[in-house]
Amino acid sequence: MSDAQALSDAQVETLCASSLHKYEKLRAIFAGLDSVLVAFSGGVDSAFVLAVAHQALGAKALALTAISASVSADEASDARVLAQKIGAEHVCVNSNELNDPRYAANPQNRCYFCKTELYTLCELEREKRGLRAVVDGFNADDKKDHRPGHQAALEHRVRSVLAEAGLTKNEVRAWSKRLGLPTWDKPQMACLASRLPYGVAVTAERLSQVERAEHALRGLGFKYFRVRHHHDVARLELGVDEHRLLGDNALRQAVDKAIKAVGYTFVAVDLEPFRSGRLNDTLKQKSLSLPVV
Repeated sequence: MSDAQALSDAQVETLCASSLHKYEKLRAIFAGLDSVLVAFSGGVDSAFVLAVAHQALGAKALALTAISASVSADEASDARVLAQKIGAEHVCVNSNELNDPRYAANPQNRCYFCKTELYTLCELEREKRGLRAVVDGFNADDKKDHRPGHQAALEHRVRSVLAEAGLTKNEVRAWSKRLGLPTWDKPQMACLASRLPYGVAVTAERLSQVERAEHALRGLGFKYFRVRHHHDVARLELGVDEHRLLGDNALRQAVDKAIKAVGYTFVAVDLEPFRSGRLNDTLKQKSLSLPVV
């Protein structure tokens, strides 16, 4: 079960009440910064950051989304629609992390190279616009996970305002629902490269294959899932409730047909329910001989 699915209305109210001081601290951080560029993916955290920044700073809060082969067309489109709903100015820029052989090799710290590209683009736009700071969606819970991209944020002096305010993932979701953001119950949406096991080279072709497979699953009504790429095998991680959907023989056959149609030979369903960051479990089990910074 995802953290979003687990939040009842009563829990949302409790979380908002207990974290009100954190929410006010976040607003105070923005007021002190005066103007910001938000690294905006359109996910739960960056959407909340943008919404609060826009509330606090109005036109002095700009959203920037990096577009590349590792970002699905669905996610890019959702980001544009969401920024418009929030009312913030939004710019999209092309990101070329796939041209970096260190990123393409898919080491354990792949995200470091991707975020380095992203924050370089953000800094260029920030300077161009004369804004005070770049901010991201790194939250207090993210400190507990493998997040090599955060090192890139530190090196580029990006402000992780959610972590500074002490806001956790569930608190961000609760406040997002309070603010009417449609992302409040959105699954974690890491880049498409996260579907490839560490050490499997990141290529445009593999990213496209994963993207098309996940687009097909959404079209069949699935929401909480990942398609993990294992060469000829697509391993599906599904939410608890969505596991049950496969009890319908017609739907199960439709899933099998749709996934094979994008080039996979076999379709496997993981017995463990979907959980963001599952591939990071391999880092706890063994040490891989892969390139590092």
